[in-house]
Amino acid sequence: MSVFTHPEFDNHEHLSFHCDPKTGLRAIIAVHNTSRGPALGGCRMFPYSSEEEALTDVLRLSRGMTYKSALANLDLGGGKSVIIGNPHQHKTEALLESMGRFLESLGGLYIAAEDSGTSVADLKVMAGCTDYVAGVSSRPGFDGKPSSGDPSPATAYGTFVGIQSAVKHKLGRTDPDDLEGLSVAIQGVGNVGYRLARHLKDAGASLSVFDIHHDNMNRAVDELGATAVSADEILFLPVDVLAPCAMGATFNDESIPRMQAPIVAGAANNQLYRSGHDYTLWQKGILYAPDFVINAGGIIDVYYERIGAEPAVVRSHVESIGDTLDEIFARSKRDERPTGEIANELAEERFEHHPAEVRIPG
Repeated sequence: MSVFTHPEFDNHEHLSFHCDPKTGLRAIIAVHNTSRGPALGGCRMFPYSSEEEALTDVLRLSRGMTYKSALANLDLGGGKSVIIGNPHQHKTEALLESMGRFLESLGGLYIAAEDSGTSVADLKVMAGCTDYVAGVSSRPGFDGKPSSGDPSPATAYGTFVGIQSAVKHKLGRTDPDDLEGLSVAIQGVGNVGYRLARHLKDAGASLSVFDIHHDNMNRAVDELGATAVSADEILFLPVDVLAPCAMGATFNDESIPRMQAPIVAGAANNQLYRSGHDYTLWQKGILYAPDFVINAGGIIDVYYERIGAEPAVVRSHVESIGDTLDEIFARSKRDERPTGEIANELAEERFEHHPAEVRIPG
């Protein structure tokens, strides 16, 4: 398996592989950049078809976390971990404890949080073997409500704020609180997507949804009045906003020409199949909210959980996602360049010229 010549390798600082035959754990930790602080990012468990697919995912995701934390103005670097396996079949307490020991072996270079295929309860099991997990403390959440550490509410709210910014810039709606009649297609209505759907519904939007798990889709239909559509339809509906909130690599040479929505703004990571598809979206006249900007609410929430902050401080920081997107959209229009290109430049300014000192919060 090639690493240094891998197409997703981007001068990552650290890459660790771990195999524990006793528990069945096969995991990879990737640390992309720690110039702003220790790498913090989710621990994903997924039944990858190959080790190569898992490596590709962890390299891409860890790099994205560097850019996400920099654009969110957090003293954090970028990292990610993946566990190869089906979370519904292969996850055991012993496997999670083994993952905790793997995290501990890095001495705080990387801090794990919840991600697809893992839960707060899973992270708490890992926490029995390491100090280097985040998002596991019961406390008042960013909205003042009790929180078990789940970053989904903050991620969803930050994505909602980002959609408000995109609608203002692309559709000319001046009142961000009034989305009456806005049509939104949401791909994935799990923990984040469902909460985003509720924010949008409360603001007056009409919703079309798809999720591979029918229970999730039925809940959105029954509780929010959403319209269920098929997997083949969700990306290509004639709606105002397309909000991908599932797995990544959604936008590619086949999907983009068929898209009708003038705005792409959702919580999924790595939405572009390759970076050049940002330019393809821009050429088509689609305003793209870079995923590593709009979905930063969760990492903001987790960061403040480790250092301690009042809910109002966290909420204000999450709402600043809208300000960052305002700047990106304005510069994109002024310079006639894709939004992702602008966002990358802003992030690189913030982490490449930052003092190289690792600070472990908490």
